[in-house]
Amino acid sequence: MKYYAVIDTNVLVSAMLKWNSVPGNVMELVYIGTIVPLLDPLIVKEYRDVLNRPKFHLTQKIINDTIEEIERLGIYIDSVETDVEFPDPSDRVFYEVVMESRKTENAYLVTGNIKHFPNKSFVVTPREMMDIIINDIV
Repeated sequence: MKYYAVIDTNVLVSAMLKWNSVPGNVMELVYIGTIVPLLDPLIVKEYRDVLNRPKFHLTQKIINDTIEEIERLGIYIDSVETDVEFPDPSDRVFYEVVMESRKTENAYLVTGNIKHFPNKSFVVTPREMMDIIINDIV
């Protein structure tokens, strides 16, 4: 079974910094094709901008390889603007992409910052995403 999800940047960063973690497990499921990442050029730009921050000490090769793999495995979605207000305006595109995708798929937004998004059943933490997948298997 495939799951469609917008992966918030904080989940990707957490996975990159500590692979043996729940965010790392989510990204591992992306890499094996269980989770299909939903993308937009602004999301990919944010991934690149944030991963390039010096404090993360990631090499350019690791950043490029990671983003190229996510793009290879992902699906680009044309987001549709919503009138929802966000504490951080850069979070808007993540929500808009998941909302557009939900018109045809049961898509999720996986984030470590639940409070930054509307309280919806499809806005989930990495742990909740793992639980959804595990419960479907059992």
